[in-house]
Amino acid sequence: MNHLPTFDDVLAASRRLEGHARRTPVMTSRTLDDAMGAQVFFKCENFQRMGAFKFRGAFNALSKFSPEQKRAGVVAFSSGNHAQAIALSARILGIPATIVMPQDAPKAKVDATKGYGGHVVMYDRYTEDREQIGRDLAEQQGLTLIPPYDHPDVLAGQGTAAKELFEEVGELDALFVCLGGGGLLAGSALATRALSPDCRVYGVEPEAGNDGQQSFRSGQIVHIDTPKTIADGAQTQHLGQITFPIIQRDVDDILTATDAELIECMSFLAERMKLVVEPTGCLGFAAARQMKDELKGKRIGVIVSGGNVDMARFASLLST
Repeated sequence: MNHLPTFDDVLAASRRLEGHARRTPVMTSRTLDDAMGAQVFFKCENFQRMGAFKFRGAFNALSKFSPEQKRAGVVAFSSGNHAQAIALSARILGIPATIVMPQDAPKAKVDATKGYGGHVVMYDRYTEDREQIGRDLAEQQGLTLIPPYDHPDVLAGQGTAAKELFEEVGELDALFVCLGGGGLLAGSALATRALSPDCRVYGVEPEAGNDGQQSFRSGQIVHIDTPKTIADGAQTQHLGQITFPIIQRDVDDILTATDAELIECMSFLAERMKLVVEPTGCLGFAAARQMKDELKGKRIGVIVSGGNVDMARFASLLST
């Protein structure tokens, strides 16, 4: 496992991102702290460029391209946030970008990806293999494939969000991180073990798609069918070959949250903290609320991964 990224890679990513990524705010709620009997710190990546943490990993990866790679272009596959992140980073760096997106991706994410200059190729997430489509395009057109999570530079970039959280608030007792393919969780775990070694790290995924939990408990990567959940950013089918060993080594447990719990959290964040957060971004908060009794008196971190949600859908979910 000598090839696995380390905290040094997170530090290098932080230097590359300086002046490009936003140092997003850490927010608190006295109402929530009183209800939880704990201190809860939200790292608000919904305020990141393009609206999600994904900008960190995408920009870090593309900034390391050779001149030849930059001329040829990049290809990525994503349900939305990685798509936007690659498209925006590519525009900043002058790199042509092709993005493979599912036909049912949120319209706001598709429109934003195109708005950043990305060439979008649509596919059916339930019948087609996005990874194969990405590999084929890379081979046919000489593009460099940057996957959404299983890439050392992407993972290292994502870890800078947790690094900034610890730098701002100090050591924590527990950190809750949403989990799809594991890039944010693995990167956050690297930062946690370096900056707050006694902090417990929890990955949180949709109950309908608990491949990470199954993998963590069985000791091997479990593949599942595309889960049906409102957390579209976590509709992944498996963890990565790079993310999984880091998660195995540095994460304490993998938890799940129901769609109903995500809607409750979206409602609280909107009403009490004036934050627009997409369903996936509420996974960590939902799990922290589940563990209220064991977290009393603790200092808790929650990474809010993004806020890219259609407003009509947002309103519809909150009215259910």
